[in-house]
Amino acid sequence: MKLSIIIVNYNRRDLISQALSSLIKAAENIEHEIFVVDNASLDLSQPMIQGRYPHVKLIENQKNVGLSKASNQALRQATGEYVLLIHPDTITNDDTLTKTLAFMDIHPKAGGLGVRMINGQGQFLPESKRGLPTPWAFFFRMTNFYKLFPKSRLINRYHADWIEEFETAEVDILSAAFMLIRRSVLAKTGLLDERFFIYGEDIDLSYRIRLAGYKNYYFPKTYIIHLRGLSLQKFTWNYISNFYGAMFIFAAKYFIKTSMPKLAGMRKLNTPQA
Repeated sequence: MKLSIIIVNYNRRDLISQALSSLIKAAENIEHEIFVVDNASLDLSQPMIQGRYPHVKLIENQKNVGLSKASNQALRQATGEYVLLIHPDTITNDDTLTKTLAFMDIHPKAGGLGVRMINGQGQFLPESKRGLPTPWAFFFRMTNFYKLFPKSRLINRYHADWIEEFETAEVDILSAAFMLIRRSVLAKTGLLDERFFIYGEDIDLSYRIRLAGYKNYYFPKTYIIHLRGLSLQKFTWNYISNFYGAMFIFAAKYFIKTSMPKLAGMRKLNTPQA
């Protein structure tokens, strides 16, 4: 099996239908399997998936167990050489899977890969490429100081703006909206940390991929549409508590209790592209 695709769904019936249809088209020439883990949706997502996509492996939870735990349920069953963790509010371009898999095949030290993401209006999403959110990086982000030095590797590490939109390069952090991971790497890093209910699990796993000696890449030769505006309600109490709670978990795990392990320096990719 070449590819295992995993989507966690919670009350995203219409969006996940778009996501599945685009993924199935993009994967039609790839040996693959698709898992949907449903976290007790109340919008009839489960019968819709069973009726329209009978070959999808549906895992139905009796309650919302969170993104990390639900993803791990499918990861333990996945058999693909590669695993794609992707959000239900995405639309995958027709060539995205073939191009990203080809890139991973010729770069054996690539542990994970993310792609160029655009929103529903075609605008580039800066979270497509991110740096490690150290305490200082988080401070500069929250105070908007980073806007004064958008290309600074020190001050603007949250979004790696020193990397150009169409430039293939190594990055610290992959976005959970699209994380293509070599499954053999997960055997070394372990699965997602289930303390992260939602948010932060991508930062943690991306960091562990690098600690294991592998590289994460931003690959802009293809794209996905991320309809995050339709599914993400910022500035609500749930968003604030979950997001900042996740950042605290990450900081406590790596910055507070222990000295943070050092990572090797990153470089831009000079190898011919797939």
